[in-house]
Amino acid sequence: MMIENRTFDELAPGDTSQIRRLCTQDDLIAFANVSGNHNPLHLHDYDGDGDGLQEAVAPGMFLGSLISAVLGNVLPGAGTRYRAQQFTFHERAHAGEELVSTVTVLSKEADTGTVTLETTIRRVSDDALILSGEALVEAPKRKLHYSTVDLPGLIVQRHRHFEALLAKAEPLPALRTAVVCPEEPNSLGGALLGRDHTLIEPILVGCARKIAACAEEMGRSLDGIEVIDLPDHHAAAEKGVALVNEGRAHAVMKGHLHTDVLLRAALDKAHGLRTGRRLTHVFVMDVPGLNHPLLVTDAAINIQPDLKTKVDIVQNAIDLALSLGIEQPKVGVLSAVETVNPDLPSSIDAALLSKMADRGQITGGLVDGPLAMDNAVDLAAARTKGITSPVAGRAEVLVVPNLDAGNMLAKQLTYISHAEGAGLVLGAKVPFILNSRADDDMARLASCAVAALHHARISGGGA
Repeated sequence: MMIENRTFDELAPGDTSQIRRLCTQDDLIAFANVSGNHNPLHLHDYDGDGDGLQEAVAPGMFLGSLISAVLGNVLPGAGTRYRAQQFTFHERAHAGEELVSTVTVLSKEADTGTVTLETTIRRVSDDALILSGEALVEAPKRKLHYSTVDLPGLIVQRHRHFEALLAKAEPLPALRTAVVCPEEPNSLGGALLGRDHTLIEPILVGCARKIAACAEEMGRSLDGIEVIDLPDHHAAAEKGVALVNEGRAHAVMKGHLHTDVLLRAALDKAHGLRTGRRLTHVFVMDVPGLNHPLLVTDAAINIQPDLKTKVDIVQNAIDLALSLGIEQPKVGVLSAVETVNPDLPSSIDAALLSKMADRGQITGGLVDGPLAMDNAVDLAAARTKGITSPVAGRAEVLVVPNLDAGNMLAKQLTYISHAEGAGLVLGAKVPFILNSRADDDMARLASCAVAALHHARISGGGA
């Protein structure tokens, strides 16, 4: 967009301009980092004044910067230099409120080239006066036309979606979970962390000697936690599954053993946890800059799924998305292109899955495909391609063509986009929590929270 400034000679008393801005939690976090003002009163997840509420009050100088934005961008615009600014604060602004910043020319001084302007900020919802004051500036002398400045992008890296899932899950009863072979610090630590947050109540199955030594190394107590001593990994996996069949556990967590050992026990025809659906893996990802959780499936179990398996992959992901509170999950089935190409099998599968959802063979969500990655997650890209769809540009679930693609996508989001991923295996009688040794504490907690939320939905809320 092209804009132009207003030179000193063009300004007249009464000239006015304004800018609207939604004050977000990310704005206040970015301002705290840039300014060095870490007053917890201004941060959304802290009680900064001890009154039991999380305020997220906009800092005074953040509001001042909104006035500066009008002066520097619009009136007078490019080339304006501050000489003085006076503010009076009447009310507090908070994250989530839309604000309108207005400047109005009061007078000009020809001998100094300065302009005095009235400055105000009001809250849009109720027109409350937040700030008033006066600015003294040197107005530009030369006319400038320029496009709005395209600054490098700034994304605040935090766990907004995982934090919301934790807040939703923590009031639930602790999910009784068979933790199989937690025999090193990462796997045992994840189970104990989930217990600390009352998300799970672990039953530890594995080599009792190794588990105890690991707890001692971590400086943690196992008091009150049941430990079942089974040093053999195959036997431990079978016992974890048996605990579910006995009704003593309602989830299984993978510890320090191979995934295929655990899943082989789950798939045992006589004593396993089969339901008739294929086991499928879902990454629930908290991607910085994305305004909703993103589910990626299948990135860990089904190597080259056929259409029948993809039906279960899609349905399992929809069911999980519903458990997380997504009311009508939007599922984008990915291919390299957004049109059906007979030479590209993934595009044919995507189109068939979309039609199967239309005919009620897949339920609970909106399914569209084939979609390329760009027009699945970016609305502008979808519009550029002329795609009209409630899913295109808004997908909350991404279904990949095969394990290679899913694994690459999940790791790109993790290591390039700095996303966090919570891994879950679905399709069995209970959810399986799969953590990676590279996961941090938030990812481990989120995996427990996702499992608890899913179990609560499918079981009617029992532990």
